[in-house]
Amino acid sequence: MLGEQENGESTIDSLRAWGVAAGAFLSLFTVFGVVYSFGEFFGPMADEFGTNRSKTAMFFSITTFTYFVLGLATGRLADRVGQRKVLLMGSGAMVVGLFLTSKVSSLEMGYVTYGAGVGFGVACCFVPMVAGVGGWFERQRTLALGVAVSGIGVGTLAVVPFSEWLIGEYGWRTAYQILAALSAALLLLSAVLAHRPPTSGVAPEPLSKTVRGRSDFWILYGSSFLLSGSLFMAFVFMADFVSSESVDGSAAVLLGIIGISSVVGRLLLGILGARMPVQRLLLLSSVGLSASFGVWATVGSSYLGLILFSILLGISYGGIIAISPAVVAHLFGTLGMGGVLGALYTANGLGGLIGPPALGALIDSSGYLFAQIIAGATAAIGALILLFLPKSAQSARS
Repeated sequence: MLGEQENGESTIDSLRAWGVAAGAFLSLFTVFGVVYSFGEFFGPMADEFGTNRSKTAMFFSITTFTYFVLGLATGRLADRVGQRKVLLMGSGAMVVGLFLTSKVSSLEMGYVTYGAGVGFGVACCFVPMVAGVGGWFERQRTLALGVAVSGIGVGTLAVVPFSEWLIGEYGWRTAYQILAALSAALLLLSAVLAHRPPTSGVAPEPLSKTVRGRSDFWILYGSSFLLSGSLFMAFVFMADFVSSESVDGSAAVLLGIIGISSVVGRLLLGILGARMPVQRLLLLSSVGLSASFGVWATVGSSYLGLILFSILLGISYGGIIAISPAVVAHLFGTLGMGGVLGALYTANGLGGLIGPPALGALIDSSGYLFAQIIAGATAAIGALILLFLPKSAQSARS
C-alpha cells in the first residue's frame, strides 16, 4: 500500500527518517540526472532544428524556471497532503513530458513538452522531498540533507554519460523514451519511501506572514538569483565548449566529475554544518562557485585545467545545495519549510531562465572567455550579498 499512515517509528532522527532521506536521494538522482544530461542533447537537437546557442539554451532555461517557480506551489501542497501524493503526480508528468519531447517536430514544441512536463515533474520532487527530509531530522539535519541532495550529484555522474551513450547508439529521440521508462520505475520506488514528517499535522502559517519584514529572506533570494544564473552555464554549454574549442576530452566526463565532486561537497559541508555556522558555510561555497569560473576562463582548452574547474565547481555547487535548506531551517524553522523553500527557489528559476540564454548570446557574439568572466563576476556579487545575512531569525526581524 502507498498510504501514508504513521506508526511508532515516526520519530525525529529515526530509521524511518533515514528511509525518507533515501527516497529523496533516489528521486533527486532521477529527475536531476535527466535534466542535467541536457548538455548531451544540446548538439544533436540544435543540429536537427538548425537553431543557435541562445534558442537551444531556452529549452533548458524554461524547464529550470518551471520547476523552481512551481516549487512554491508544490512545496505548500506537500505541507498539506504529504510528499508521496505530490511525488506521484510529478512522476506522471515527468514520464509523459519526456515521451512527448521525443516526438516533437520543432524546438518550440519542445519548450512546451519538456518545459511543462519535465519541469513540473522536477518541481514535485525537489522542494517537497528536500523539505520532507528537513522535517524528519533535528540533531542530524544537515547530514541528512547532504545525503538526500547528493542524489543530484550522483544522478549527474551516472545519467549524463549514460545519456551520451544512448544518443550515440539510438539517437536523441529514442534516448528520451528510454529515460522516460527508467524515470517511471525509479520515481515509483521513491514514492514507496516517502512519508509525511511527524510535524505535518500542524498547519503552517501563511507564507506572506512568514517572510514579512524578513531581510534574511530577500538576501537569500538575491544571492540565489545571481548564483544560479551563472551556475547553469556549465551544464548547458560544456558539451558545446568542448566541441567548439577542440578540447581533447569528453564533456560527459567533465559533467560527471562535477556530479561526483558535488556529492563530496554536499556530504562534507553537511557534516561541517553540525560544527560551523551554516551561514558561513553557504558564503564559502558561494565564493568557491565564483572562483571556479575564474579557473575556467584561465585554463582555456586544457583538459586537465577543465577537470580542476569541474572539481571546484562541483564541490562549491554541492555545498550550496546542501547548506541552503539548512540555512532556511535555521532561520525560519521546519514547520511550513516547503513553502519557504519553494518561494526562495523561484529566484533560482529566474536565474535559470535568464542566465543561460543571455550567456549563450554572449558566446555567439563575443566568445566563451567574455561569457566566463561575466558569469564569474555575477556569482561573486551573489556571494558578497551573503555578508549581510543576519546570524539568527531574531536579528532578521529587528
